[in-house]
Amino acid sequence: MIELDCRGEKCPLPVIHLAQRIKDLKIGQTVRVLADDPAAANDIPAWCRMKEQEYLGSPSPGAFEVRRLS
Repeated sequence: MIELDCRGEKCPLPVIHLAQRIKDLKIGQTVRVLADDPAAANDIPAWCRMKEQEYLGSPSPGAFEVRRLS
């Protein structure tokens, strides 16, 4: 798993960084996005649905896990 630290950044920057970085992962690998902007809690799952990636949930406040599916 890789970790993407986007704390201190306002949306849509965490989603933009996620979109850029997920291309570096192999299918099935996961990324943990650290984001303290409250909008990330909605934006990251929505991005996953639009891009057909798997949102794994939020294991802790301000952390969001995504698995690359395609």
